[in-house]
Amino acid sequence: MTGAIRTSCAFVLLITPAVLAFFSGGYFAGPRLVAGAAVWLLALVGFWVASDPLPRQRSSWIALLGIFALTALVGLSITWAPLRSVAQSDFQRLLLYLGAFLAAVTLLRGRTGLRFAEMVLALGSLTVTIYALSARMFPGFVDETASASAAGRLEQPLTYWNASGMLACVGLILCLRIGADSTRRSWLRLAAVAASVPLGLGVYLTFSRGALLGVAVGAILLIVFSRDRIQLRVLLVGIGGGVVVSAAAALLPAVRTLQGSSAVREREGLALFAAVIIVMVIATILARWWVTRPNRGPLSAPRALAAGLLAVMLIGFAAVAAGDGSSQGQPRFGADSRRLTSLESNRYSYWKIAGRMFYDKPLIGDGSGSFRVVWRQERKIADPALDAHSLYFETGAELGIAGLVALGLFIFGVAWAGRITLRERGAESVGALAALGALAVHAGLDWDWEMPALALVALLLAGAVVAANEEVSGGASSAS
Repeated sequence: MTGAIRTSCAFVLLITPAVLAFFSGGYFAGPRLVAGAAVWLLALVGFWVASDPLPRQRSSWIALLGIFALTALVGLSITWAPLRSVAQSDFQRLLLYLGAFLAAVTLLRGRTGLRFAEMVLALGSLTVTIYALSARMFPGFVDETASASAAGRLEQPLTYWNASGMLACVGLILCLRIGADSTRRSWLRLAAVAASVPLGLGVYLTFSRGALLGVAVGAILLIVFSRDRIQLRVLLVGIGGGVVVSAAAALLPAVRTLQGSSAVREREGLALFAAVIIVMVIATILARWWVTRPNRGPLSAPRALAAGLLAVMLIGFAAVAAGDGSSQGQPRFGADSRRLTSLESNRYSYWKIAGRMFYDKPLIGDGSGSFRVVWRQERKIADPALDAHSLYFETGAELGIAGLVALGLFIFGVAWAGRITLRERGAESVGALAALGALAVHAGLDWDWEMPALALVALLLAGAVVAANEEVSGGASSAS
């Protein structure tokens, strides 16, 4: 009975990001508060059903200390922040994240918790992405709001294209891992490979350079952590299928940009749907044949791949930081493939202001939400930005060294737990750690932290990794 309660509550917890995605990603207060109440209730249930709910590992305590300290600091900063209402909203968001992390740590215990989280989160990402794509493929049946700022980019239901791209990216990474996991059932592995095709298309149609960087980082980490030739084959099939359907979408302007008559959009939408189905079938057949070929031992160059990962990350950060915005204060935008090769960005301007804020008040900053105030006062371009477009820069600017230490403790604790879990449980943790790596990189380039539908995926994966690390030490009850 206890096992059934835990599994049911874990499922509800893990679908929370997908549900929030249909409420503007949980960006606004109403859905965020409902989700916060729900995850704290689930956390209480988790403490009730767990025989030993408190963590025993130092890595787990460090992660908990970090996120608790960050939440408390944001709450305290309400007293000195220039906009108390904004700081209060940030505090509510952190309470949601803290509750979700605690619930994940308690509910995802057992030998199957991490695998269960990987599967449900991938399914949630796929569901959201397919809904977004359905308006492109069946415009006569599915009607979605298209904002002027998106200019045709895939943004619904989250309402922000970069977040939509990154959510599809995480789903893609998890599906690619499930497809290569020999411990899972064959039908699930083939379904995951097939799902990678629309997920890859979802990444492309957002025209998000950060999401493409996330795919590159996640793919490299899958190889580095697994050192598996089958994983490499699944990557080639899954990402290759995504590239093929994305190339087809690039040739269909009405689908790509949401412009054109209803008849043209419907005709091109059906063409894209047919292309997706055909490629999914081919990818499934190819995966079924290729992954059964003999596995000639582990890959021998993980260090070289790790060096490649570092190079990708550095090039990505340098490209974004060095790019200049347009004369109108905005980079190239819209559903234009040239955007993917453009280095135009206003992030350097954001980060410059954030660095100046940190220099002026390095200990505790100007308070949560203060960046938008200072940006409006000091900006030199016509960009109504509300965030520094980087979790790390914004934390330093608004909360100073204290905030960076708290955030660093959380990341370090999760990374430490991940390292132990990867060593002791191997293939089980590869997908979660690869997705977390991609999310960590992207969080340095955009305001993921303010979009709960995306940030919660990271918090739940992190909680699952910490919970798995508790199981490594033994003594905890197994999940059903």
